[in-house]
Amino acid sequence: MKGFTREETRFSLCGLNCCLCSMYLGGYCPGCGGGAGNQSCAFARCSLQHGGISFCWECPEYPCSRYKGFDDGDSFVPHRNRRQDVAKARALGLDAYLAQLKEKRAILDELTAHYNDGRRKTLFSTAVYLLPLEDLRSVMVALDSRPELAEQSVKERALAAVEFLQEAADRRVISLKLSKKPKEG
Repeated sequence: MKGFTREETRFSLCGLNCCLCSMYLGGYCPGCGGGAGNQSCAFARCSLQHGGISFCWECPEYPCSRYKGFDDGDSFVPHRNRRQDVAKARALGLDAYLAQLKEKRAILDELTAHYNDGRRKTLFSTAVYLLPLEDLRSVMVALDSRPELAEQSVKERALAAVEFLQEAADRRVISLKLSKKPKEG
């Protein structure tokens, strides 16, 4: 969108964690307001109309009608934790929250670099997006405690990583499957 830019591209205007999105990781999207990508975003237009606010929660009208049904589907980016993420960013402060995102991103980079068999990037980004940081740290410790994985094929390493992530998700009753937005009408 012409005239819409943001300094912070890791955490979007609407509260999605861009830096953990598989589209951002793949270089298909620069993050909210980072240049080419989804520049026809209704939230970006609204931000410009409201003086260029950095995050929707700064607006006195938040949450507005643009959020109706917004979190109902997450087949592209996990929307399920968006409200919790916004609340956490507000409670911790943006810098502390971004530090946590940076650590999550490092874990995601480690998973994709050493445990991705070419079919796991979306699962890994979804798991890192949805699971609490302490669970992700535990998964990485569990993977590191299995030195025999280094000798195994990438497919076997991927299966081990998926198993640990799924166990962590099951303990929290978190589904790692993405959901399509329900069709209207």
